[in-house]
Amino acid sequence: MKHITIEQRYQIEAYLKLNLSKDFIAKELGLDRSTIFREFNRNKQKRGSYSANTAQKCYIDRKDRFEFNRSFTEECEKYVIEKITMDWSPKQIVGYCKKNGIPMVSHERIYQYIRQGKKNGGTLFHHCRHKLKNRKRPVGKHYPIANRTSIDERPEDVSLKNRFGDWEMDTIIGAHQQGAILTLTERKTNFIFIKKLEFGKNSKALRCQVIDTLRPYKNHVHTITTDNGPEFADHLQMTKSINAIVYFAHPYCSWEKGSIEHANKLIRQYVKKDSNLNDYTQAQLTEIQHKINSRPREKLCFESPKEMFYNLVSGKVAFAC
Repeated sequence: MKHITIEQRYQIEAYLKLNLSKDFIAKELGLDRSTIFREFNRNKQKRGSYSANTAQKCYIDRKDRFEFNRSFTEECEKYVIEKITMDWSPKQIVGYCKKNGIPMVSHERIYQYIRQGKKNGGTLFHHCRHKLKNRKRPVGKHYPIANRTSIDERPEDVSLKNRFGDWEMDTIIGAHQQGAILTLTERKTNFIFIKKLEFGKNSKALRCQVIDTLRPYKNHVHTITTDNGPEFADHLQMTKSINAIVYFAHPYCSWEKGSIEHANKLIRQYVKKDSNLNDYTQAQLTEIQHKINSRPREKLCFESPKEMFYNLVSGKVAFAC
């Protein structure tokens, strides 16, 4: 992947000082608009301004940090072999190293190393509790969606839930693939939208439903996080319509979008897993949405998501709990 150069950062800074739009800047530099938005969001200063020198320093710091933590050196390999033969799990190795300041790769990278060794006749896998037998999902990267923006590039404020207007989305599929619904939740208030997908997991129809649902709240949509389902393939059109970048969680990492996973569990109280979703009308789904959004939540100091969401939309209250 080609990175933004320091010269391009100086150009971005100059254009921003002239109050030119990020779309204009992207066109002038020959970059995708999401690249400019991402560059600004990741490297902007506390007061919201952009400095090329500061951005370059942040980039170098991230690069150095990444290389230090992810480099599978010879010393790292020896340490992994020593601990695995002591029947330590990869997660235990990573956790211990993190606590004691020892450079170490991720637990998944260690598993990849063990699998590769097994393939080549190695015996380290015998020290794993499950002997690598139980893994049912594919191994390695799986990025079926073009021009996806990884959750790694999402602003830190989203993870911290410091602001109102960061969303997550998902789909719920009926038994035997019968019917589908779209679910959207705002991370700070846990307000939920539930929409029937008349055309199932069709990406264009889903994109239209997302845009129609969020357009009335366009000023309160900063980011959307989702998984790698092919139904989200039209994410660039969503970004263009509501001016919010869609970020994709890592494959098979549902915990990275925990808010929508929790929302789906609440919906499952009313929509059972053995249900044919074609049997539900939008009116019924809206009623379920209203029930869930009207319940008081401990997280919201026992106010309901509905109250908190619409108060924040109208600017009547600031979130303080």
